[in-house]
Amino acid sequence: MSLPPRFARDAGLALAVGAVAALAHPPFGFLPGLMGYPLLLAMLERADRAKPLRSAFWRGWLAGSAYFLIGCWWVAEAFLVDALEQGWMAPFAVLLLAGGLGLFWGAAGALYIWLKPANPLWKVLVFAGALSAMEWLRGHVFTGFPWDLPGETWAAGSAPSQAASVIGAYGLTWLTLAAVAALAMPLIGGRDRQTWRTAYWGAIVIAGLYLLGLQRLDHAAPADPTAPQLRIVQANVPQTLLEDGSSFPTILSRYLRLTAQPAGRRPTIVIWPEGALPESANDMLAPGSWVASAIAQSLGPDQLLLIGSYRVLGPAAAPEYRNSLLALRRQDDANGPKLALKTFYDKYRLVPFGEYLPMDKLLGRLGIKKLVHVGDGFASGPRPAPIVAPGAPAMQPLICYEALFPGFVRQGGQLTGVRARWIVNVSDDAWFGRTSGPWQHLNLSSYRAIEEGLPLVRATPTGVSAVIDAYGRNPRSLRLGLGEQGVIDAPLPPALAPTLYDRFGDTVFALMLGLSLLAALTRLRPFAARLRT
Repeated sequence: MSLPPRFARDAGLALAVGAVAALAHPPFGFLPGLMGYPLLLAMLERADRAKPLRSAFWRGWLAGSAYFLIGCWWVAEAFLVDALEQGWMAPFAVLLLAGGLGLFWGAAGALYIWLKPANPLWKVLVFAGALSAMEWLRGHVFTGFPWDLPGETWAAGSAPSQAASVIGAYGLTWLTLAAVAALAMPLIGGRDRQTWRTAYWGAIVIAGLYLLGLQRLDHAAPADPTAPQLRIVQANVPQTLLEDGSSFPTILSRYLRLTAQPAGRRPTIVIWPEGALPESANDMLAPGSWVASAIAQSLGPDQLLLIGSYRVLGPAAAPEYRNSLLALRRQDDANGPKLALKTFYDKYRLVPFGEYLPMDKLLGRLGIKKLVHVGDGFASGPRPAPIVAPGAPAMQPLICYEALFPGFVRQGGQLTGVRARWIVNVSDDAWFGRTSGPWQHLNLSSYRAIEEGLPLVRATPTGVSAVIDAYGRNPRSLRLGLGEQGVIDAPLPPALAPTLYDRFGDTVFALMLGLSLLAALTRLRPFAARLRT
């Protein structure tokens, strides 16, 4: 049975629209792909009049599914680490993830049609509000997955990305959607005075993003000669090697050699990535541990080591696992050098279906826990807060997935009253091989630096490791790409004064959504007028 020609055409166009928008994101960087959003708006405008909500949902879902298929296909690599047992799940996992995330775009399409006003400018505002509101929801359901927000299409460190220091990634999502949709309005709604006026406003907003961003970058803070010297260690340990128990000595020796190699200026802080060693912190720091002794010998007496590891809490019969960042320092006594734990951070935001299973009791009965190999998973730590260790300014750790979340660092400062001076992002992107995933993760993480006005230091086992300044910039000399082995030696970039986003969070974004709601309410005016007559 063949599909009706119009149905097949519309489905193909919706998939193409989503794919084009996804290709605008780094590392692809095809910025004309931003026109995918106004094309989506045009498709929603032409939804089936007989069943408008259903038609708009279908078109939005298809576009979103294509968008997330291109944005998240790298998830398949995690299942290929153990290809014999889990490889068969890779295509299903990618399709289910893309289709599930696409539901948010489908809901946005239906919401737009339900609220759609007549005026071209109001259409743009309602479209931006509907899609950005659903993107916010995507970032919060089941701990959230705010991967590739439309506002993060702009390469971090570029002029347009600097707006995140004022309105955050969600606010920049609303503004980007509104601007590109307005710019294309003459192609969508006809070439009359109202549509051209709307296009002018879109052009002004985009020009403003560039001009104001360039001005901010022109006034960048100078380097601080007294800043701590960092060393990021990237040992290039693929996940297959990490999973091989017999490779432990090889993995450890790589980290030790890179940590101890000479430098022009001796590092005061050494950073190893998440899951650097396939051993728990309990075993590593146990009395008489040869691993702790070997690590301590690779460090100088005044060096601080930040390392991603996991801790085991509670009784052996019912252990609780925490994904942690440890701050360790060498401590010498009569028996030789040892490692002393100075402080730690436990990961708060866990990866659903990766580190924990949502609705554990229900899905466990259905066998999903066994299928996705979550096991007992990790337990969430306390709410995020900056930590302080000897020889290091106050830092806010972000472990892997946590670097996706706007406002996360700000919340930690509000909780304690202590503003971090830098962000430490340790991640295990080795799961995703030589794909676009690690490069996307680098771009998305860098937005946290822009939002907070804080430098961000990123350490991964296989790339991409980097030192990112408070403007989201990351020169090639301060980056180790995929498959590279080595170290990055650099002073910690300076922190800026608190940004407007750090002060007010998503308040401006909430006002933007309020503006979209006001635009939607104009649809009620004709109805109210009929009631009065």
